[in-house]
Amino acid sequence: MRVPASVVTCTGLSHPGVIVNFPLSALSHLGLARSRALSGDSTGARTAYQDFFALWKDADPDIPILKQARAEYAKLH
Repeated sequence: MRVPASVVTCTGLSHPGVIVNFPLSALSHLGLARSRALSGDSTGARTAYQDFFALWKDADPDIPILKQARAEYAKLH
């Protein structure tokens, strides 16, 4: 049985205390955003991208994954 990526990602996000200090936890939001975008849930994707951007608000704007996420987010509008 295949489990959708959004279900796996949501499982981690539903327990934020467990992953809050994990360096890659913010990437869970990006994975969820991408999963929702691919499934056609643009509203959910926008919310997940916004959560990702909020966590990365102080990041270097030239980080490739952040630039890619911004490009993906722009296509949702």
